[in-house]
Amino acid sequence: MSDQNAELDAALEAVVEAAKAHLAAVKAAAGRIDDDAVWQAYVDLNNASFAYDEKLLDAFGEVTPWDVESIDPDEADQRFGLGVDGLDAAESADPYPQVISVRQRRDYRVPSVAALLRVADAARRNTVPEDEDAGAVESVGEAVLELLQAGDGSLSSLDVPELEPLDGLLTVSEIAEPLDLEAYEDSDGDGPFAPREGDLLVGRLDEHPFLPDEEEDHAGHNH
Repeated sequence: MSDQNAELDAALEAVVEAAKAHLAAVKAAAGRIDDDAVWQAYVDLNNASFAYDEKLLDAFGEVTPWDVESIDPDEADQRFGLGVDGLDAAESADPYPQVISVRQRRDYRVPSVAALLRVADAARRNTVPEDEDAGAVESVGEAVLELLQAGDGSLSSLDVPELEPLDGLLTVSEIAEPLDLEAYEDSDGDGPFAPREGDLLVGRLDEHPFLPDEEEDHAGHNH
C-alpha cells in the first residue's frame, strides 16, 4: 500500500507542477490567442490530472472533481506544429519565401448614366457631414469610385441595379516582393498590376455572371 501511496503523491505533485507550468505559459502569452506554449501546457495539465484521477480511483475508489479525458500526445503534437517527422514548431512555422498576390478585374455596363449618378450622389451625401457641400457626382467613373469608397473598397458595393456585371477574372500569383505603393504615381493604374520578372502565375478564375434575363432562360430550361 505504501508504494501505491507514493505513486499517488507523485501523481499529485505532477498535477501541481503542471498547473504551475500552465499558469506561467498563460502569463507569458499575455492574452495571445492560440498560443502553442499555452496549449501544450494545457495538455500536460489535463493528462496529469487524468492520471492522478485514475490512480485515486484505483487505490481508494475516489474521484476528483475534474471531469477530464486523456489527450493523445500525437494529436497534440499536430496542434503544436510538430509533424510526424519530428519537425519542431520553429521549423514548420518558417514564413513562405514568396508573397501571394491576388488580383481581380471586373467589367460593368452602365444601362442608365442618370440612374448611376443618382445612386452615387445618394452614397456621397451619406458620407459627407450635413454642414458640408457634398457636390454633385459628374461622371460615370467618379460614380463608381464613390460607390467603392462608400463600401470601403469592396467590389460587393457595385452589386447594384445601376451596374450590369460583365465578364471578369481573378488571378493568384507568387511574387518575390510585396506591393510598394510609394513606387507608383497616383495616376499609374498599370504599374501596380503589371507582372514582374520572376513572378509566377499560379492560376486564374474566370467570372461569367448570369444576367437577369439569362437566369430566367436558364430556369426555363429546367422545366
